[in-house]
Amino acid sequence: MNPRDTARRHITGPISSISTPFDRTGNIDETALRRCVDFAVEVARSETLLLTYGDSLYSVLTDQEIADVTRITVEQNAGRKPVVAAGSWWLGESVRFAEYCKALSVDMFMPLPPNWAGSANESSLVEYFTTISRTLPVMVVTAIGPGVSVPLGTIQKLLEGDNGIVAIKDDICGPYGRRLASLTHDKWAFLSGGRKENHLDQLPYGAHAYLSLYMRCFPAIAHRYWAAIQAGNHEEAVAIVNKYDIPFMDFCATRGVHFDAVLRGAMELAGITGRWRRAPYSNLDDAQMDQLKSFFSERNLI
Repeated sequence: MNPRDTARRHITGPISSISTPFDRTGNIDETALRRCVDFAVEVARSETLLLTYGDSLYSVLTDQEIADVTRITVEQNAGRKPVVAAGSWWLGESVRFAEYCKALSVDMFMPLPPNWAGSANESSLVEYFTTISRTLPVMVVTAIGPGVSVPLGTIQKLLEGDNGIVAIKDDICGPYGRRLASLTHDKWAFLSGGRKENHLDQLPYGAHAYLSLYMRCFPAIAHRYWAAIQAGNHEEAVAIVNKYDIPFMDFCATRGVHFDAVLRGAMELAGITGRWRRAPYSNLDDAQMDQLKSFFSERNLI
């Protein structure tokens, strides 16, 4: 099976990203990381394991720690599911990391191109993704800065080129995401970032999978949604969004806490790992944890 067919086969349904867990003092908790991998494979039944610059908190890891998290994830997975690695470096370093990942038997690499002050342009992005894809199959990520997307012209050139690009993850969504799904769905596996709301919006245009918050804590919700999608029961899918996803984001907004802090609190309540993140990132305090516990209890998840 060629890499594009493999990507289409495994990037389907709700996908789990892998959170890098920490202890209270900010050390990476390797035991908890291995538990996260097992949970994603055995309990959440994610078809692919996704390491991301955002969810895996690479923004507060050293390069060596990123390499270690990648290695531990691959080791613990032990070939059960495809693994997508991530990282954000200039082209030469990204190629070197792709070679490292290839030696580990990583299946895909999702490189995040540096784009300080819009320094990358259409042609340089084509070169960046294409060059890396000669070493390891690439998943393109569309958000390359706050509110900044990979230009659709770049996507079109990548589609037309002879390269190893096999998938795309979209975090921009909206009109851009719908157009992107229309362009790519018959050539690359299309992963809708964020939540079920975004996936529902892009579904008619060719979204094959979505990155799920609930897969990291209460995966039954994600699979209930996907079963509704597979059955063509969009009314049930919307009802699940209304009951679980929108209130979750409202919980974050009304308390002024970041969704990742809340999600890590949910992972603690589910017995997977602690809530802790490295400073200066915030963590839920005990009162907020009690509120979160009540939120999930009201929905019969704990």
